Formats: sequence, C-alpha cells, structure tokens
Amino acid sequence: MPFATSDMKKTFGLMTLLGLALVTARARAADVDVAPARKVPTLTLAEALRTARTEQPTLRQAQSARLAAAAQAESARSPLLPQVIGSASYARATANFVQPAGTLPNSTVLTSAHTVTSLDTFPFYRMGVSASQLIWDFGETLNNFRAARVYAEAQEASVHVTEMQVDYNVRVAFFTARAAKDMVAVAKATLANQEKHLAQISGFVQLGSRPEIDVTQARADRATARVTLINAENSYDTTRAQLNLAMGVERPVDYDLSDDGLTGVEGEDTDPASLVEEAVKARPEMVNLALLITGRELSLKSARDGHYPQLGFNTSLTDNGDSLDRLVWNWSGALTLSVPIYLGGSINANVHQAEAQLIGVRAQLEGQRQQIRLDIEQARLSIRAAKALIEAADDAVANTRDRLRLAEGRYQSGVGSIIELGDAQVAETSAEVQRVQAEYQLYTARAQLLKALGRS
Repeated sequence: MPFATSDMKKTFGLMTLLGLALVTARARAADVDVAPARKVPTLTLAEALRTARTEQPTLRQAQSARLAAAAQAESARSPLLPQVIGSASYARATANFVQPAGTLPNSTVLTSAHTVTSLDTFPFYRMGVSASQLIWDFGETLNNFRAARVYAEAQEASVHVTEMQVDYNVRVAFFTARAAKDMVAVAKATLANQEKHLAQISGFVQLGSRPEIDVTQARADRATARVTLINAENSYDTTRAQLNLAMGVERPVDYDLSDDGLTGVEGEDTDPASLVEEAVKARPEMVNLALLITGRELSLKSARDGHYPQLGFNTSLTDNGDSLDRLVWNWSGALTLSVPIYLGGSINANVHQAEAQLIGVRAQLEGQRQQIRLDIEQARLSIRAAKALIEAADDAVANTRDRLRLAEGRYQSGVGSIIELGDAQVAETSAEVQRVQAEYQLYTARAQLLKALGRS
C-alpha cells in the first residue's frame, strides 16, 4: 500500500502539472483570439530624417537668418547706386517784413511806421526731385558691400551646420528610442520567464516537493518583472516623444520603430589623420568660419578706407511758388568732396574693432579644427569600444542563457534552489540589457562620426 500511495501522489502531481499547463495554454490561446489586431505604423530612420528636414523649426530659423543676411547685403550695396528722392510740401506762413541788420545806409532810420505786422498767412508750394551719386570713396563702401555679401554666404553655410546638427539629433533620438524598445522586449521576455517559473514552482509546492517560501519568492520576482516592464514601456513612450521633438512634429507616440541600424561608416577603422583632413574640407563650420574671416578682412579694409576723402555728385530740380499755377522751377548741381579731418576718433575705433574681430574669427577657426580632431577621435574610440562590448555581451548572453537553462533543470530535478534560479534569471536579464546598451553605443558613436566628418 505505501508504494500504491506514492504512485498515486506522483500520478496526481503529473496531472496537476498537466492541468496547469493546459489552463495556461488555453488562457494564452484565448488572449490571442480575443486581442484585436491593430496595425501600428512603423517609423524608419530615413523617414525620421526626411520629416526633420521639412518640419524642424530650427531649420526655418536658420533659413530666416540666411534671408536676413542676404537682405542686409542688398542694403549695403545701396550706397553704391544713385539715390533719388522726390518731395512735395505745402506751407502757410505770415509775410511780416524784418529788415536785416546792415542792409540800409546808416543815415536811414526805420520808424515804427515802417514796421508793419499782420496775422495774415500766405501759401507756399514746393515740389522737387533730388539725386545723388557716390563717385569714389577709396573702396570704403565697396568693401563694406563685399563684406556683407560674404557674410550672407557664411550664413548659408550656417544653415548646413544646423542641418547636420538636426540629422545628428534625430539619429541619436531614434536609436535612444530603439534601445528603449529593445529594453521593453527584454522586460517582456523576463516577465514571461518569471510567469513560467511561477507556474512550475506552484506545481512543485502543491506536490510538497518544494517549500512554500519558493512560490512566495517567485511571486515577488514576477512582481518585480512587472514593475521593470512598466518602467521600460514608459521609457519607450518618453523616448518617442523626444524623437518627435527632434523631428519637430507634434504627434502621438502610438507608432513603432523599425529595426534599422547604422551600418559601418566608411573609414571608421582607418588612420584618423585622413579623416581629419576630410572633415576640415567638408564640415560646414569650417566653411562658415573661412567665409567669416574673408568678411572680417573686407570689413577691416572698409574701416581703414574711412580715413580717405569721399567724392560725390548731387543735383536737384524744384518748383516753388505761392500758387500751383505760378510755380517757378530751378535746377542745381554740385560736386562734393568731403575730407574726414577729425571725427572724434571714431574711424580709429572702427579699425581697432575690425582688427579684434578678425583675430577672434581666426582663433575660432583654429579651435574648430582642434574640435574636429577631438570629435573624430572620440567617435572612433567609442565605435571600437562598442564593437568590443557587443562581442563580450553576445558571449555573456549565450553563457547566461545556458546558466539559466541549467538552473531551471537543477531546480526541476530538486537539486538547485530558488536563489540559484533567481540569480541565473537576473544574470541573463543583465546580459541582455548590456547587449542593448552596447548596440546603442555603437549606433550613436557612428552618428557622431558622421557628424564629425560632415557627412549627411
């Protein structure tokens, strides 16, 4: 009879486990059948970049600055062209006579009878056209116009700087969200594994082959996995909102991300010296600063030319009179030569200011070159480290999965403990997380290298 009782217990235990498995399978099948199929739109990296190029407000700001610089260049050209002004006026005034001093002989004495005043007013019409033209000022105005035109070209390069920064921001935001998505997948897998462990442990506890504390620990582990999944899903939503901001759009985060990666950047494993030279030629910041140097040099010439005379011509044609049908026309024309003898030191101050600005821009250019070298070195080192981390993480994932499989087998056979099983699960999850982080580091490092090289 003892043997019969033992066999009955074993049979009952197997039936219990089979029943639990059947109930779980049916519940999962029911979930699959009940859950409505909803197609979630998928956003690719290429689509995100295209959207940012059309929707990002910072790009429109950069374009507006470019247009403003172009308009300023047109304004700087205007003094080189004829200036024509038309005018018309109507006035009323009294005509009381006042004898200018010294206009009559000494013997003539005006009495009060000759000083007649009246409140009567009379009209006076004046219409005219005047024109002026700068003939030569030793290049002061011309160099100022050339400088403004170069500044407009520099602003065009600044637009490309903004475009490169927007592309970089979108790539980083995209891969940040991708990493958050992968974290959700890891959390879901961990929770599913904890659910499986709980079902198994519950069966063992019911059979009496395991203490009740094991099922309590399994429930606590499942609750922890649920919390981790909730946090991972919230992080995924947050990173998608940040991606929307990087793209410059206002939209819900009810979309999924494609599994796009960032393949190897050409030259990422080559000598950095050649990459630096490529970046110096291609980076829009370097183009911008080179143009700014040219502009500052022209501004300095313009400021120095302020010491020289200016030669100009002006003319006017007027119609004057007290009635529109009795206007009298007059014409005048003049050549003018103005020589700046002393203007309170303003010309020298302008020269010193232009010299200081030129020195500053040249220093910026040198600093930018050094920054480019640093950006390339950092990106290359990050890529190299990320590749090594991915290789190590892959090895860790493979080993921790094998460890978890062995721990599950040991626990089911009664040899292992709940602590061993929990440690193996934690180790496997940590290895998966490290794998995701290493891949994220690789993709962002490549995005940084693309930006450092000036590639789109």
